[in-house]
Amino acid sequence: MKMGLGRGSRAMIGVMVMVWVWILESEMRSLSYALTYKVGDSRGWAFNVSDWPRGKTFMAGDVLEFNYAFGMHNVMQVEKFFYDQCIPIPKIGGGIGDNVHWSGNDQIKLPSGQSYFICGYLGHCQAGMKIAVNAI
Repeated sequence: MKMGLGRGSRAMIGVMVMVWVWILESEMRSLSYALTYKVGDSRGWAFNVSDWPRGKTFMAGDVLEFNYAFGMHNVMQVEKFFYDQCIPIPKIGGGIGDNVHWSGNDQIKLPSGQSYFICGYLGHCQAGMKIAVNAI
């Protein structure tokens, strides 16, 4: 007597293969669709850039590129309270230097959820050098 897979077993294997393919496809899609955005577009990371994210849809994994003159500005990732008040205290977490950038060509990969960025130089955040971005 030959033992084989029944219809139920074959159907279950088919479903498992389809789920596996769907998961793999989803992962590939998230990797291939990550975009790089130049903050402020042609103006770069500059005063009055706070409205720049309006109308854009960001995804977790997208990269924000902050371009500015080295030594003239910086980029700090901060908590919402410090963003609202323009207080230059970097977000806690990550490694040393992960939340304060000053190269003039900083690339920051967006996590899922809300992220807040300001320039920590005196008066710059108050002059609109800050953005809030929500990545889905």
